[in-house]
Amino acid sequence: MKIRDLLIWGLSYFMLVSCVQEVSNNQPNESPIPVSSTQTKPLTQSKQSQDSTVIKSGTFVSGEHTTQGTARITNKDGKSFIELDQSFKTSELGPDLVVILHRLDNVINSTKPPSYPLKEGDYMIIAPLQKYSGAQTYLIPNNINLADYKSAVIWCRKFNATFGAANLI
Repeated sequence: MKIRDLLIWGLSYFMLVSCVQEVSNNQPNESPIPVSSTQTKPLTQSKQSQDSTVIKSGTFVSGEHTTQGTARITNKDGKSFIELDQSFKTSELGPDLVVILHRLDNVINSTKPPSYPLKEGDYMIIAPLQKYSGAQTYLIPNNINLADYKSAVIWCRKFNATFGAANLI
């Protein structure tokens, strides 16, 4: 019975790893991830405008996967944006990666490894991640009170796994 169980677990693990690799191989490195019609669409603007004001910023700390770079909340013409800088980079191994704002200032230390799962109600999804590396900008809806959120996070919605978080100060 033990050998049978071990064989089943081994085959299950192999299938899971194969599926994750297939999903990540099917996602191009630099192409945008599709946007659902119920979410805010990310902007194609990638450079910080001279007319924008930085409100908060922070450096990413890795969670489930290595994530690096800086996130900034900026304001231009009465609109707020999350900007990821040119040095931003995260793993390509996650399907359904999104950019979110989180209520806590230390997201990674407030949860448990290995996946660093988030609790519903503690975050607001802004938009699907445009690309795995480089500068990118996301419009924050006007109805979001930025004072309620202290971190920008890259999160895998499908597996509730936090790839990285930046405390915004």
